[in-house]
Amino acid sequence: MTLRVGTAAWLCMLLALGACGGDAAVPSGPEVTFATLPTSDSTANAAPTAPAPAPETDPSTPPTPPTPPTPPTTVAAEPLGDPSVALVSVGTFAEPVDLAWRAGDPTSFVVERGGTIVPVRDGVTGAPVLDISDLTEGEGEQGLLGLTFSLDGAKAYVNHTDDNGDTVIAEYAVTGGAEGAGGGTFDEASRRVLFTIEQPYANHNGGNVTIGPDGMLYIGMGDGGSGGDPERRALNVATLLGKILRVDPTPSGDLPYTVPADNPFVGIDGARPEIWSVGLRNPWRFSFDSATGDLWVADVGQNVVEEVNVAWASDGGGRGLNFGWSAFEGTRRFNDDQSADGVTQPVHEYEHGDAGCSISGGAVYRGSAIPELVGWYVFGDYCSGRLVGLRMQDRAVADVLDLGVQNENSAVRVGPDGELYALSLGGDISVFSPA
Repeated sequence: MTLRVGTAAWLCMLLALGACGGDAAVPSGPEVTFATLPTSDSTANAAPTAPAPAPETDPSTPPTPPTPPTPPTTVAAEPLGDPSVALVSVGTFAEPVDLAWRAGDPTSFVVERGGTIVPVRDGVTGAPVLDISDLTEGEGEQGLLGLTFSLDGAKAYVNHTDDNGDTVIAEYAVTGGAEGAGGGTFDEASRRVLFTIEQPYANHNGGNVTIGPDGMLYIGMGDGGSGGDPERRALNVATLLGKILRVDPTPSGDLPYTVPADNPFVGIDGARPEIWSVGLRNPWRFSFDSATGDLWVADVGQNVVEEVNVAWASDGGGRGLNFGWSAFEGTRRFNDDQSADGVTQPVHEYEHGDAGCSISGGAVYRGSAIPELVGWYVFGDYCSGRLVGLRMQDRAVADVLDLGVQNENSAVRVGPDGELYALSLGGDISVFSPA
């Protein structure tokens, strides 16, 4: 096993990602941008098909997942050697926290925490296609936090906090964007709210939204904040906090969405049927591997450990999975009054210190520019700026490799061509390129 650990030490400033449970102000980046980003013919992420619903259980705790099936025998490709990566800046923005592409639209959409989404096309940044700065405040762990598009590109879904600090998931109609027809346009008058979820504290809001090829909308929710999960929400299936949610965005009856019949808590008395996975502290960024459908979840730790989790597609892709918080922080026991049963342990963790203190999350590389990096999961840490690659073999980490440093890393996102982009809250977006 190859292990290389970076030595750059940055103070845990407790900014956008909620490490250690605190809040602080974040410097803004400049707003002038020039970028060349890839165009999109299809979505880059894939979600697995879920199995049948789980049997009824006590709603106060998540059910113990069934024994997973034995995965099919595969022959792992021999690694091509350690990847060597350079970060090439493609533009500077105002506190970028997310980057998304839309099918059939040769435009890249940059999410700025203050409440704007700006388009980048042919190396030119346009005027915002969406401005909800009057509906949110981009400070601490709040603001406009996430963006995804429906498979056909006709709808956009955003995750933001409102003026009260509560989480809002809203839908917008998007038109245009075909080749030669100009970029996609958000119809602000079409805004439709799917969720408003009360947040008891200002931190641990989550922020991720992702649509899979099944058309389902996956939403990352933090445990509600403060520190240590004081109200024990993360493992309580009666609340949406501390979970990954999964819904069909299509309205149904009096609801602005439809609960999929194969969600694991459908029909369980007292449980929220929108829940897909439980036991998360602050899943700021998660993503599906476009080649396998595996779900990768980076969960921000409390005071000691940051962690990377995987929900294997062949085991249900996270359906009913318990990621452990707050019974565990990483693999370490945390709240003794929370059940340790049925927990899926992380595949990778690291202690606070030189390695960092707030994991930003990442994605699996499926591009062509860096052949040695294909299949590696790449994540960043906000505090240290480390960009780290994990190579898996037989569901275990075989290599851990430092790939670079980007100050104030807020996310690593994968484009429609499989290439990776590192976002910095300080303003920069860079593409991973061969060194």
